[in-house]
Amino acid sequence: MNDLCVEIGYNSINHEGEELCGDHVEAAGQGEESSVVVLADGLGSGVKANILSILTSRIISTMIAEGLPLEECVKAIAATLPICSVRKVAYSTFTIIRLINNEMAEIICYDNPPVILIRDGVPTDLPGRDMIVGGDKKVHKSDLRLQEGDILVAVSDGCPHAGIGVAYNFGWQLKDIADFVATASVAGYNAKTLSTMLVEECNRLYGGKPGDDATACVVRVRRREPVNILFGPPRNRDDDTRMMTLFFSKEGKRIICGGTTASIASQYLGAPITTELQYQASDLPPVAHMEGVDLVTEGIITISRVIEYAKDVLDQNERHEEWGYGHDGACLISRMLFEEATDVSFFVGRAVNPAHQDPNLPISFNIKMKLVEELSELLRKMGKRVKVMYF
Repeated sequence: MNDLCVEIGYNSINHEGEELCGDHVEAAGQGEESSVVVLADGLGSGVKANILSILTSRIISTMIAEGLPLEECVKAIAATLPICSVRKVAYSTFTIIRLINNEMAEIICYDNPPVILIRDGVPTDLPGRDMIVGGDKKVHKSDLRLQEGDILVAVSDGCPHAGIGVAYNFGWQLKDIADFVATASVAGYNAKTLSTMLVEECNRLYGGKPGDDATACVVRVRRREPVNILFGPPRNRDDDTRMMTLFFSKEGKRIICGGTTASIASQYLGAPITTELQYQASDLPPVAHMEGVDLVTEGIITISRVIEYAKDVLDQNERHEEWGYGHDGACLISRMLFEEATDVSFFVGRAVNPAHQDPNLPISFNIKMKLVEELSELLRKMGKRVKVMYF
């Protein structure tokens, strides 16, 4: 087993006037280190295209996740999909990216735009070959040994069609899409944010009136990065030292949430707490600094905001610029968790803070246990490894 892992992120915009997207992305795991992601593009737009793309992507991802060979899955789905009698094309096209042990990628495209490879920060040719499956269906297959920093980009044809007759005569060419992603990737954005930026640019090129559904799916290869969060003092004061010893023995970045928790850590380390004097314009409490800790913040209010951002990331990611560039505690934690972390460990104290038990407070002031459970589940949905320890 190597120390590489993959991030998978995707986003879509709908054809103008349509409630449903005719593209669909489905991701499925195959154990700890392997996964498959399928981008399907249903013919046309609207309800029919939406149903076809969902069926196609889910059938393929399920078959592969259950261990069927990639070629057999492609044969089965290609034989199943009908051909439009007028346009003479399949009712749904698809791109499959199968990631094996986070070391190899098998890629198959059936009438979708070719997958883009960004390696060492520059667009790179992805060699492959054409294959005939199911008797008469031509697919393009590539095999790739993954390297740290590799970025794979799969798009539906709504992306290269963006800007036709508006910004470009022949649309947003794949070469230009590759250059766009390569430039954006230098900043270290995660896969979800890269896909969001790509479809936002498509929407701009369409003049805000997309002439087709457009979907981008990004796979980013990176090394594992642990982040540790200390949240709340232990129920038993005698466990202070044990909790601190375990927390500070872990590799990776360290975040402390809560004033009482920070005071205990300060005593353990013999390091003072310094509050940030250049306070950012925000409705959140200020952050603080402590030697040996990467970030010190308030607890309940700050984590509640992080959860808001996490929910948005898993939806349309409309607030990515807010948390991606902000400097308050929630934004800083969000960048560490969403963009930097691959493995997150929570060290949660069970001590009850009387200030958070007032029934007159709004519902967001829930006990920290519920907040940790909710944030942990959201991070798992992002593909993070999450471990929670209670004290």
